[in-house]
Amino acid sequence: MARIAIFGAGYVGLVTGACFAGLGHEVVVRDVLPERIEQLRAGEVPIYEPGLEDVLQRSRDRISFTLDVQEAVEGAEFLYVAVGTPPTYSGDADLSAVWTVVDELPENVKGRPLVVMKSTVPVGTGDRVRARLAARGLDNVGYVSNPEFTAEGTAVRDFMEPDRIVIGSFAEADGDAVERLHAGIDAPVVRAEVSSAELIKLAANAFLVTRISFINEIANVCELVGADVTRVAEGIGLDHRLGPHFLRAGLGWGGSCFPKDSLALKQLAANSGYHFQLLNAVIEVNELQMRRVVQKLQQRLGSLRGRTIALLGLAFKPNTDDMREAPSRIIAYRLLAEGAVVRAWDPVARPGDLDEVEICDSALAALRDADAALIVTEWPQLRELVTAEVRDAMARPLIVDGRNLLDPAAAAAAGFEYEGIGRPTHSTPDRELQS
Repeated sequence: MARIAIFGAGYVGLVTGACFAGLGHEVVVRDVLPERIEQLRAGEVPIYEPGLEDVLQRSRDRISFTLDVQEAVEGAEFLYVAVGTPPTYSGDADLSAVWTVVDELPENVKGRPLVVMKSTVPVGTGDRVRARLAARGLDNVGYVSNPEFTAEGTAVRDFMEPDRIVIGSFAEADGDAVERLHAGIDAPVVRAEVSSAELIKLAANAFLVTRISFINEIANVCELVGADVTRVAEGIGLDHRLGPHFLRAGLGWGGSCFPKDSLALKQLAANSGYHFQLLNAVIEVNELQMRRVVQKLQQRLGSLRGRTIALLGLAFKPNTDDMREAPSRIIAYRLLAEGAVVRAWDPVARPGDLDEVEICDSALAALRDADAALIVTEWPQLRELVTAEVRDAMARPLIVDGRNLLDPAAAAAAGFEYEGIGRPTHSTPDRELQS
C-alpha cells in the first residue's frame, strides 16, 4: 500500500484522504489552520458530509493530521493537492493556495513522488506546475491530473463508486501509478493528456448546469402556457439519448463547484479568444431564476415591506451545510432590500453572516405568523410541511415551493395557497428527476 500526503483539510481533501485510507493506504492530511487540525486529531469532523465521519473513524489507524509540510512529505509517494480554487474578481480561478503548496515542497524530496492535482484548476495549470517545480530543481517530482467528481451529500459514495476515474499524465508510468492507487474501485478509467483531464472536470460541470438552466427556462415557458414542467421533464428524461438527471426545475444552482467552475470555463474561453455564448446564457439564466421567486411573492402579496417571509432551507442543497453561492443568500438579500422581515430555518447550515435574518431552531418557529413560506432547499423534512398546525400558525398560509417538493393539490386541499416553479396548482407530486 502507498503513503499519500493530502494538502488541504477541506471538503475535497478530507473525502479524498478518508477514502484512500479506507482502501488501505497510509494517509497524512496537512493543513495550515491549527484549529482544524486540532479538531481532526480529536476525532471531530469540521464539515457536514454524510458517511465521512464513519469512514474516518474506521480508518483512524491509517490517517493522521499535521501542520508540518516536512512531516507530510516524508516518505510520501503521492502528494495530492486538494486546496480551494475560488474565483477571483475577474472570474479566473484563484490558484494562490495551489502555488503555496507547490512552493512549500521541500527541496530535499527523495525518490520520484508525484504531485497529483485533485483541485479544480484551469487548463494549462499542469504545465505551469511542472515548470515551477523544474525551476526549483525538483525535476524528480512528477505530475498527474486526477480531478474529483464528488457531489456534496454523496461524496463518499461518489469516490468509492464513481462513474469514472480520470487520470491525465505527462509520463505514462506516472498515470499507471495513480491508477494503481484506485485498485479495489470498480469504474472505467479515462487516461488522457493533462490538458484534457483538466478540461473534463470543467466541461462536465458546465454541461450539468446547462441542463438545469434549460429546464428552468422550460419551466418559465410552462407558466406562460399552462403546462406542467414536471410532466415535461419526465417526458424528456425518458428519452434514452437524454436521461432524467438534472432536469428538475427550481430556484437555480449554487454551491462550491457549479458557479466557480462555470465561471472559470467561461473565463478560460475568453482568455483564449473565444466567446462562449451558450455558457454565458446558462449563467445569466441562473442569476435571473433566483430573483424570479421574489417576483412570485410580490405577485401574491403586493409590497413586501413589513411582510414576514420564512425561508425554509439555507444550504445550497440537502445533506450538506455548505452555504457557498447558495440561492438562499441572494433571495434573503433581495427580500431584505424590499423591506421584508426574513426568518430562516435549516437543519444543519448555520450561516454567520446573514445578520439581518433571524435563524430559527425549527421550521415551525420560522413559519409562525409568517405571510409566506418559501422552500429554498429540498430537505426531506419539508415534505411533511402541509399540516393543519403549519397552516394555523401562519398569518397567511402561502407556500412558494422553489423546489417543486410538494403536491400542489394536497397543499390546496389542506387550505394552503400554493405556487410552484413551472407547474399549475393541480399537478401531482414530482418524481425524482435530478440526482
